[in-house]
Amino acid sequence: MAVVGVDFGTLASKIGVARHRGIDIIANEVSNRATPSLVAFGPKQRAIGEAAKTQETSNFKNTIGSLKRLIGRTLNDPDVQDIEKKFINAALVDVQGTVGVEINYLGERQKFSATQLVAMYLGRLRDTASAELKTTVSDIVIAVPGWFTDVQRRAILDAASIANLNVLRIINDTTAAALGYGITKADLPEADNPKHVAFIDVGHSSLSVAIVAYSKGQLIVKSTAYDRNLGGRDIDYALVKHFAAEFKEKYKIDVLSNPKAVFRLAAATEKLKKVLSANAEAPINVESIMNDIDASSKLTRDDLEGLIADELSRIVAPIQRAIDDSGLNLDEIEVVELIGGSSRIPAVRARIAECFPGKTLSTTLNQDEAVARGATFSCAMLSPVFRVREFSVSDINAYPIKVQWAPVPSDPEEDTELVVFGEGNAMPSTKILSFYRKDPFDIEAVYAKPENLPGGINPWIAKFTAKEVPLLGQENPGDAVQVKLKTRLNANGILGFEGAYVETREDKDEPAPMDGVEGGEAAAAPPKKKKIIKHEVKFVVGNSAMDKGDVEKLKEQENSMWENDKLVKDTEDRKNALEEYIYDTRSKLDDRYAPFVQQPEKDALLALLTEQEDWLYTEEGEDATKSTYVQRLDACKALGDPIYNRWRESEDRQRSIASLRETLNTYMAQATSSEEKFSHIDEKDKQSVVEKVAVTQKWLEDMTVRQMEREKFRDPVLTTAEISKKRDEVIYFATPILTKPKPKPPVVPTPTGSGAQTPKTEPEPEAKKEAPGPSEMDVD
Repeated sequence: MAVVGVDFGTLASKIGVARHRGIDIIANEVSNRATPSLVAFGPKQRAIGEAAKTQETSNFKNTIGSLKRLIGRTLNDPDVQDIEKKFINAALVDVQGTVGVEINYLGERQKFSATQLVAMYLGRLRDTASAELKTTVSDIVIAVPGWFTDVQRRAILDAASIANLNVLRIINDTTAAALGYGITKADLPEADNPKHVAFIDVGHSSLSVAIVAYSKGQLIVKSTAYDRNLGGRDIDYALVKHFAAEFKEKYKIDVLSNPKAVFRLAAATEKLKKVLSANAEAPINVESIMNDIDASSKLTRDDLEGLIADELSRIVAPIQRAIDDSGLNLDEIEVVELIGGSSRIPAVRARIAECFPGKTLSTTLNQDEAVARGATFSCAMLSPVFRVREFSVSDINAYPIKVQWAPVPSDPEEDTELVVFGEGNAMPSTKILSFYRKDPFDIEAVYAKPENLPGGINPWIAKFTAKEVPLLGQENPGDAVQVKLKTRLNANGILGFEGAYVETREDKDEPAPMDGVEGGEAAAAPPKKKKIIKHEVKFVVGNSAMDKGDVEKLKEQENSMWENDKLVKDTEDRKNALEEYIYDTRSKLDDRYAPFVQQPEKDALLALLTEQEDWLYTEEGEDATKSTYVQRLDACKALGDPIYNRWRESEDRQRSIASLRETLNTYMAQATSSEEKFSHIDEKDKQSVVEKVAVTQKWLEDMTVRQMEREKFRDPVLTTAEISKKRDEVIYFATPILTKPKPKPPVVPTPTGSGAQTPKTEPEPEAKKEAPGPSEMDVD
């Protein structure tokens, strides 16, 4: 079972795996440890991750990023319309009630929902992990922002299911970082005096703050706070607007009116921002930004801070809110740990430092990989394959959840709502709710404060419908019965109605005492014992998760697209292999292959290579099938392989001859040796080894002479395969003879009846050795 954790990011994602007694962040197919969170569509196939990044500029209208920001949202969500549209060039559309994209794929316009896009991307991460671990990856832990709602978390689960992944846990990203920070520390204090650490994650699109209390073997999240729309991309966008205005005046071009120009400028400003994090001034150059104009400018760090003053001013509020909600004062917070790529910006660090006067900001964690490492630790803790140090994690709920119901006609003054899981409620958490009902009824779960939810997310979470209430145990016929409803907020932050039942009590007789009581007196009657019986209530639950049938359909569609992508890739590989063979063989015919080919043979091969090259660059050759490329490559190899084999034999023959000679000399020396270790071997056997070596040596000399007399352009008479076969024959013949063990010396019988025997000492029995247990691996 593979142990994999994923930090699902807006700009890029990281994959962690547990191996070699630790956590590794693995590299993708181009050796980058971060895989771009992009999905692109083309006329033949999809491009995901690095492949999408390489063609983003030329295919930006069919390339979709910000996947994490779209999943679980609707098209008319204000956040989608007012914020996300600025960072996505593809056309956003409605797909069955959720936001999706309309793009050109396989030569036609097609629509995909954000859930499908995330499934495609998770499939790419799955394949990357499988290639690295050389095993199938199915179980995974995914880190998401703590401000994700129930509908967004369920959409992540649906996307993972479409990608054939089993999510062991959805973990909040700051909690994952906190787990990675604490699980490796052996000096944590006792529970009565915990160590408090503030984690501040300034990512590409959002800012998250968590105050965590550590003690031996556990972490408890005290409070969290967020700014969902404050990150590195907002700083980039502020720079885009600044330089667009500057270039409009300087070059008389309107960058903001041209999507491709905006894209090019955004890529340049992101690089500029990184340079200014380490330098006081930096230039910006954008080649052919639009209308064949090369734009350039420069910016100082002070100018940058002035341009992003509004963004910087928003940093303090979530930090202060998290501190207030934790109930701690600043002196009680011992460490302030920074994570997230945007926390490297000096101005951002300065604003964070203002919130913690007198404290040094810590960067002991890898700012880019801390979340992925924590998610992987979480997966290892849930896996039976690894033994991980005992460490409990107590997370909290970001939004209060209430249940509501219609009033009962018999009791119109009854309350119709109840907050079940308040803000900051521990996760996981289970609560039993009691209702007095005699007819079928509905209970709805909703967020208690819709105004705190991201954008326009629907506060509705789930609906419980009791189909039939068993009328049992009433004092009077027609009375309502107490129905108990089990609700659970699980570790994924998802609410569920797990069961409903009606309890009845009935008397149960205790067993009578045994016969044979002294005096024959009758025993007292045993007391009655109350037994509680649960009667299940039939119910159905509705929530925002996709229907299983729909998931299966999308899974089939995803598998079909994956197979198509694989076929296109394999076809492209065969095409490249044919092209490579043509150029490589042609160049070697006048170089290393020259002595090994006759002119007619060379002319025929060159003619075939030219013919295949000409075909390759025709319209037919550009878009042929995989089997066609394979057939044409095989045709080339039919003429080219004999030439290659002659050259290869010439290169390897002398090494094989030397190896055989060394073997023959070794066995000849041993068979004719007078050393004590060979003295027990029969002379006939030794002689047979000598004869075998001599025959083989004679064969080698004869064949070597014949090969030297033969032209190089003819097929060899002495091949490395034959030489290796002869060597193996000698080894298999001589080794059993020359390694025959010496016979044991005969046992001399001891005379009996003399009375002078030496008593034998019985050997003491060896202490039983404990059988070694199964090897275990610590992920410390």
